[in-house]
Amino acid sequence: MIKPRNIGSLSMKGGRKDNFYFCLIEHYANAEEDINPGKHEDRWFLKSLLPVKEEEEENTDDVIRSWIEKFNVEQLVVDFPLTNPKCQSCELDCPGVKSCPQTEVVTVNKKMEELLAKDQELLTTNPKKYEQDRNRADEIVYNKNIFEKETHHHLLSRSFKRRLKKGYIPYWNRPIDLWMWKYYYDPILEMFNTSFDSFGHTSLMMLSRFAYLKRHFPKSLELFEANEHVILIELLRSKLILKKDVLSLQDIDLGIESRFDFIKKVEKELNIFIYNHDLEILVKNPRAFDSFLLALAGQNVLQKKNRTLPDWTKPTETRFVVPHF
Repeated sequence: MIKPRNIGSLSMKGGRKDNFYFCLIEHYANAEEDINPGKHEDRWFLKSLLPVKEEEEENTDDVIRSWIEKFNVEQLVVDFPLTNPKCQSCELDCPGVKSCPQTEVVTVNKKMEELLAKDQELLTTNPKKYEQDRNRADEIVYNKNIFEKETHHHLLSRSFKRRLKKGYIPYWNRPIDLWMWKYYYDPILEMFNTSFDSFGHTSLMMLSRFAYLKRHFPKSLELFEANEHVILIELLRSKLILKKDVLSLQDIDLGIESRFDFIKKVEKELNIFIYNHDLEILVKNPRAFDSFLLALAGQNVLQKKNRTLPDWTKPTETRFVVPHF
């Protein structure tokens, strides 16, 4: 009997009154062997998709803990910062961001200055060519390949330069933010009209709630952090989905139909079996869909395919998952 491995996911964005959805996927190695001898194929199953509603008799925070214990979940992916900004634990007489002596702040500021200095060097060396390249980059091309160059490759986009000039804010950002900006700032801005900031979409109430939850999780539970926008971009980069699939997900009128088409594609390409009643929930409920996206990052964790992050981002603490499909 094959013992499955599992990993859970939980989208925690939103307010106190929002319904949360737990998503649990299970992996069976060579699951086809029993059915078709000689055929080896790993299978993935969406095992559970459970809503946790505020109006339930049991405290929703207790429901989360009970769910983890019931399914013996050992790993959980959330869309929530697992580490705090540096300012929260700093006890120095603050000299300000530019003069901050904390190692991570110094390191990130230096890397941002290097990016800006390199771009300025290009402008100074050949201003005419720089301006020509800038004008070409600013042209509106509807079928533009968003992976033609990575954000940190020179010349830098106007929006990314503005982001760098605004600087690193150690009460709002973490080192992982700069890494995310370097590789995803332009694609996220173009596809979703937003940017990544560790605490940009996180309320104080949710920070307090998650701090409480973590204290009651099993000590053996391994937590990972992921981001839905990055997951969608990596699915797009791997050509498992198309750009129009991502754009249509944001269309209010096409939402349900788009989620259905998207899930059927992913189900086939990533070999994940989804029961019809769970498919209906995923299609109709955007919060459940977000948890499903995090589960795809969880699949990468079990496959050990997620991208290795540099030491300066503190990967052993942040546990940030950048999937590779």
